[in-house]
Amino acid sequence: MTVRLTLVCAAAPVGREVRFGDVPLDERSLRQVGTAAGSLRTTGTPYVAPSQRCRQTALALGWGEVAVEPALRDLDLGCWQGRTPEELAAEDPAAFMAWMTDPEAAPHGGESVSDLCRRVTAWMDALADDAGRVHAVAEQAVVRAAVLSVLAAPLQSFWRVDVPPTAAVEFTGRAGRWHLRMGGIPQQEVGDGP
Repeated sequence: MTVRLTLVCAAAPVGREVRFGDVPLDERSLRQVGTAAGSLRTTGTPYVAPSQRCRQTALALGWGEVAVEPALRDLDLGCWQGRTPEELAAEDPAAFMAWMTDPEAAPHGGESVSDLCRRVTAWMDALADDAGRVHAVAEQAVVRAAVLSVLAAPLQSFWRVDVPPTAAVEFTGRAGRWHLRMGGIPQQEVGDGP
């Protein structure tokens, strides 16, 4: 049986300064997610990363009961938690640049991009072949890692994968062999339209 995995990138606060860490969603971002509620119907119990913003995104999507999955947690940024990229680049440009260019680097004392990619790949490969349709709200870094894993892309490509908030990325696979699945333009039924 083929597993159909849909990873939904967590929503992000609208108009706020970007900070590393779990930042709760504001009312505006929750309303934006709410407009998509019902468009991603789930079967079974969907997964959600442990962060507040992932749980809020799932709730705003109308998912109700979810299973918290630690493997979908964000990249552990150690002592950089709560800081902005601009602060870090100004304070220690060499360390920040190393982190942005070397997938093995973890100058913050947390997890490297390489570590994250291994964690996400292991989770995907552990999904049962008979899991059917699987939905999850995950952190942006997790969705990036999944794309790299499926495409067997170089880990240096991590920062080149643009995953906007609330993007849904689909994968199909079985027995540890995955494919990226692109969506098409929604088709109108015959007789629909103007």
